[in-house]
Amino acid sequence: MTKIEALKAFNDNYIWTWSQNNNTWVVDPGDAAPVIEYLEKNRSKLAGILLTHHHADHSGGIAELVKRWPQCAVTASHKSPIKEITHRVHEGDRVACGPFTFTALEIPGHTLDHVAFYDESHLFSGDTLFSAGCGKVFEGTVDEMYTSLMKLFNLSDQTNIYCGHEYTLANLQFAEVAEPENNRIKTKLAEVEMVRAAGKPTLPALLQDERLYNPFLRCKEPTIKKSVEATTQKNLSDPVQVFAALRAWKNNFRGITK
Repeated sequence: MTKIEALKAFNDNYIWTWSQNNNTWVVDPGDAAPVIEYLEKNRSKLAGILLTHHHADHSGGIAELVKRWPQCAVTASHKSPIKEITHRVHEGDRVACGPFTFTALEIPGHTLDHVAFYDESHLFSGDTLFSAGCGKVFEGTVDEMYTSLMKLFNLSDQTNIYCGHEYTLANLQFAEVAEPENNRIKTKLAEVEMVRAAGKPTLPALLQDERLYNPFLRCKEPTIKKSVEATTQKNLSDPVQVFAALRAWKNNFRGITK
């Protein structure tokens, strides 16, 4: 079974990587340095890059990497502005990466060019779906972001989520405030506090578990609706309105210090 590893970049980014027969693939190399170090240590060559979206903390290392490994395939959305892209994908396109073959899923909202890569067991979700959270809506609309999240919500229960950042602890702190009656959040928060105290990644996260404690996947739940309405002092008629208010609430949430 092929091991997927997390290379740390910047303060909280993860660059996901795996190898087969001295060929290596990476997802969202915002910084070239940890990728180069990994490749040199393992005496491997860079065969491919998957890019979920164009933000610099995900794409900033691509130019240096393809200069060193010019035969490297760079796969991203057909909407992406990154000039080093060699393969531009649309919804449903298949991408072979050594032991894995992924399907491209267009999930705009965080950015207009955002795509995920999925194969029943693995989901590289970039900055759209985090463990216990979701990304901010920068370029798309709230409706687009919610639709994208629901597309991911409906994937296989056994989908392992490999997102772009280590945000799980802070996300769960917000989730506990947003849905205080949800004991699954409290249990997960205690677990994640221990994992982070040990210096380990909280990822990947299992989708069937995320549905139980990620507030942004629970906008149809009465408990979330009630909580958001109490905070906004508004009656919210549909899940998209709940999501919009919940995302705005999270934008201004300052976290909890223990």
